Amino acid sequence: MRVVIAEDLALLRDGLTRLLTESGFEVVAAVEDGPGLVRAVMGHKPDVCVVDVRLPPTFTDEGVRAALEARTLMPGLPVLVLSQYVERTFAAELLSDGRGGVGYLLKDRVADVREFVDAVRRVAEGGTAMDPEAVAQLLGGRGENSVLDELTPREREVLGLMAEGRSNHAIADRLVVTEGAVEKHVSNIFGKLGLPPSDADHRRVLAVIAFING
Repeated sequence: MRVVIAEDLALLRDGLTRLLTESGFEVVAAVEDGPGLVRAVMGHKPDVCVVDVRLPPTFTDEGVRAALEARTLMPGLPVLVLSQYVERTFAAELLSDGRGGVGYLLKDRVADVREFVDAVRRVAEGGTAMDPEAVAQLLGGRGENSVLDELTPREREVLGLMAEGRSNHAIADRLVVTEGAVEKHVSNIFGKLGLPPSDADHRRVLAVIAFING
C-alpha cells in the first residue's frame, strides 16, 4: 500500500515514515507543504495520504486545502488528516463529495500504533476514521433542530461508532449486543436520515456526513 505523507515537522515526518514502513506500507513521498503534496499525489498516485491540517506558510488550513485539491485531481483519493484540535469544518469539507476514504485523527492517536495503522488501512480501503474525541465533541455539541434529533440515544451511539470507522461486528463488541441488533440500528439510522438503498452512494459515508454536519 503506497502512502504520501505531508507534515512540516521533520521529526514527526520521519517518525510517520518509519512507523508506516515498519507496518508494511510503502512511503513513496514525504513532503512538508501543500504544493509538495499535490505534486507527490500526481506523480505517485498513492493509495492513501496522511496529511497535517496546518502546513506552511500560514499554518491554518493549507493541509486540508491541498488535500481537497488533490482529491479533485485524483477523485476518491483516500486522505487521513492529522490535527492538534477537533475542527468539524475540515472533516465535513473532505467528506462533502459523498465519497469515503476520509479520516480525521488527533495527533495524539499516532502514539497508539495499532489504532493509527488500522485507521490508515480503513481510510485506504474507502472507509472513514473519525477520532473518538471528535465524535464525543460532535455528539455533545448539537443545536436545536438537528437532523439527528430523530435518532434514539442508542442509534446516535451506533452512528458515532460508525463515524470512527467501526464495522458492525466491532460495534456489537463495543456495545455488548448482537451483530443483528447493530444491523437493525444501522437500518433505522439510514431510514431516519433518508438514505435509501443505492448502488451509487456509500450510505455509511453519507450517514457520517449527516453526523458531522448535524
